[in-house]
Amino acid sequence: SCNVSCCVQAVQETSREAVATAVQRVAGMLQRSDQLDKVEQYRRREARKKASVEARLKAAIQSQLDGVRTGLTQLHSALLDVKDIQGSLADVSKDWRQSINTIENLKDVKDAVVQHSQLASAVENLKNIFSVPEIVADTQQLIEQGELLQAHRKLMELECSRDDLMYEQYRMDSKNTSDMSLISIYFEDVQGLSDELAKQLWMILQRSMLTVRRDPTMLVSSVRIIEREEKIDRRMVDRKKQTGFIPPGRPKRWKDKMFQVLEGTVGTRIEGTQSVTKEADKMWLVRLLEITRKYVLDDLIVVKNLMVQCFPQHYNTFFGLYHNAVSSRVKELASEDLEANEIVSLLTWVLNTYKSVEMMGHPELFSEYDINQLEPLLPQDVVDDLLSKYVKTFTSNITGWLRKALETDKKDWQKETEPEADQDGYYQTTLPAIVFQMFEQNLQVAAQIDIDFKEQVLKLCLKQMNTFLIRYREEAVTYKEEHMRDRQMPQCYVQYMIAIINNCQTFKESINSLKRKYLQSSEPTDSDAAIERTLNEVAKEGCQFLLDEVFLDLEHHLNELLTRKWLTGSHAVDTICVTVEDYFNDFNKIKKPFNQEMTGEALRRVVVEYIKAVMQKRITFKNADERREGAERMIKEADQFKFLFRKLAGEDTDRLCGAIAAIAEVFKLTDPTLLFLEVTTLVSKYPDIREEHIQALLAVRGDASREMRQMIIGTLSENKVSYSGVTQPIFKDITVPTMTMTTMTSMATAKLLK
Repeated sequence: SCNVSCCVQAVQETSREAVATAVQRVAGMLQRSDQLDKVEQYRRREARKKASVEARLKAAIQSQLDGVRTGLTQLHSALLDVKDIQGSLADVSKDWRQSINTIENLKDVKDAVVQHSQLASAVENLKNIFSVPEIVADTQQLIEQGELLQAHRKLMELECSRDDLMYEQYRMDSKNTSDMSLISIYFEDVQGLSDELAKQLWMILQRSMLTVRRDPTMLVSSVRIIEREEKIDRRMVDRKKQTGFIPPGRPKRWKDKMFQVLEGTVGTRIEGTQSVTKEADKMWLVRLLEITRKYVLDDLIVVKNLMVQCFPQHYNTFFGLYHNAVSSRVKELASEDLEANEIVSLLTWVLNTYKSVEMMGHPELFSEYDINQLEPLLPQDVVDDLLSKYVKTFTSNITGWLRKALETDKKDWQKETEPEADQDGYYQTTLPAIVFQMFEQNLQVAAQIDIDFKEQVLKLCLKQMNTFLIRYREEAVTYKEEHMRDRQMPQCYVQYMIAIINNCQTFKESINSLKRKYLQSSEPTDSDAAIERTLNEVAKEGCQFLLDEVFLDLEHHLNELLTRKWLTGSHAVDTICVTVEDYFNDFNKIKKPFNQEMTGEALRRVVVEYIKAVMQKRITFKNADERREGAERMIKEADQFKFLFRKLAGEDTDRLCGAIAAIAEVFKLTDPTLLFLEVTTLVSKYPDIREEHIQALLAVRGDASREMRQMIIGTLSENKVSYSGVTQPIFKDITVPTMTMTTMTSMATAKLLK
């Protein structure tokens, strides 16, 4: 009654919710007055929806009722089946209890059946049992005669008789070891025959490469025997799973032993390729690898053409055996203390030769296996260790080679004969050729190993090259310093210094050639900037050393400039021009661009030294005639310099030589009132000129009053011109000597004496 009450309440609650929902829907549909006209339409639509819902509900309820009816029918059928099964089980249980005594009475019959089975087996093998000694002797003779298939057939008969007897004994009484031992003793010669036959098989397999050429049937027979034994092994193992019995000596696993023998044979053949020792022949590794390549290729061609036909398809593992044997051998070689060239030979063979058409990629072997599926001969970590060892050794070797090459070149610098000239007549030494021949050889070797390794070696060469060039620069400086201590030695100092400069350009060209040849990328390496900088410094310093040599010879003549002797008719500039031209006959052997830079620097230094002579106030003009004469001489000498260096360089020399002429114009001016204008013109042309330079010029002129000097300097200071944009400053590095007290005293004394 409680459940009924709850159901009634639920129905009432549902009814109320339905009414409330209906009210809301009606209110929603009749919100506007014009919707009242559609009330009848709304009512018919709702009536259709209601009828549709009621129809679906009726269908669902009918379906549920049908399902319940079907389920009740099936439950009734199942109940009847269960009752039938219970009855059947009761009958079976009753029959089983009644048959227990009958089963116990059949024990004697069971024993008789087992005994009959044993006797039947004994009768079946009776002939073999009585003729075991005779069969053993025949089998032994067949083995000795090489009739292995027949020998194996008789051996199988003997083993079958023994195994059947032992199996029946095991079935009758598995714990009766004495009878088992009796059977084993009687058939003890059978195991010896099996071992002897196996020995013959292994001997044939060890000589398989020779046997397959001379008598392939012998090899086929051996494989057939091993295949038979494999089948017997599988059968015996399956019977053991069912009965627990397995004959003695089983499983023989002759197939596994066959692969072990073949693997050992291949390994022995690979190891036997070393004909010479490391101590006896420096090329021992190259010879060893070449012999190994030839033996392996010849053997695999025989395997492909002859051996494969003697073995079942699933036995075809010869290529894997050879690959593993070669891998083991090269691992042994990699573990030895190899030199750098030996490491390269080994890695080149492992990474390139092995898979090339000269070996595993040979056209005759192409159809037998996929060369790309072969495992690497050496693990990557071993390859990396060898490469690291090679790089370390190579670095040490190349450092020594470069040092020896430089020492040899230094000895040449002391020779009394001029260095050789190239086809264009430029002096050079053999150093660049030696260095880059050495680099080229090592890069060619590295290229045989791997592209990435080749680039690594090149970068290492460039790194060592930078270190070498620093040392080269130091030796060039030392060479110059030793020469300065005795300028007579060495006799060909100038020529070899020219060769040192030219070597820098040769080094640049050779480096670029190597990079184009051995670098895939055109990106600059880490050493490029340092090498370029060092080479430029060596060449620039070499040019400076040569110019120092020139100006040491010119020193006496430069000291004559702008002196009384010069004014009265000195030939100092003529001598300077002749000396410079003579030196530049040798300097023509300097390669571009260094020869052009050197000529420009020589002109700059000549002009600077000339202007220094002016600034040192070696002379003070006494009158207008001296000023005119001195100025004309300066203009003439400026033209001499201009002509000389145009002849030497073929470039514009007006700006540098024009400085001398501009100063001469200041001296040549006859009207002192225009002096400021002339000085202003000079400053505008050469804005790097300083106040002390103007004061020195006015002092040499000799007629500028103190007030005029102050006015000119003051005005120029107020209108100072910046010279930051001047590409070739002249006055910047020219200092004006200050007048010391001693100098002033000596000048005053001279005036008093005069």
